[in-house]
Amino acid sequence: MKNRVRIYLLCGLAAFLAALITPLSMAQEEKPFADQKLVLQISDIDPDKQTLVLNVASNFIKYYGPDRTDVEIVAFGPGLRLLFAENSNAGRIDGLTQSGVRFAACGNTLAKMTATLGSEPALNPHATVVPGGIVRIKELTDQGYLLVKP
Repeated sequence: MKNRVRIYLLCGLAAFLAALITPLSMAQEEKPFADQKLVLQISDIDPDKQTLVLNVASNFIKYYGPDRTDVEIVAFGPGLRLLFAENSNAGRIDGLTQSGVRFAACGNTLAKMTATLGSEPALNPHATVVPGGIVRIKELTDQGYLLVKP
């Protein structure tokens, strides 16, 4: 029981520290002059939906061009599995990152999964942990990003 409490406290501390650091680093990576801003939500474990969200990001960039677009994919709940290091879409995530797409991983979901699994799952190196997925989506929509939930 004491170990479980320690795990929850450590996860909470990690999420808090990530909240202090992450918004600053992600804000620097955003493209302030992009005129097409898109935030994509993935909260589904279905591999077809995970592939779909990557396809939407790719098609959006192909249509408008990487210089005119600012795209962020936010993963939370079961959708966080898209950003696991061993996910079969890791190569596509690498390619989209090279086109400027950012990937946000929900810190709340990560803490819950860590407590459930007993250890923190390895995330894709391109994923940035944010305090909460829905909080990040709200921040972006408040800045004029279009929210799409494929």
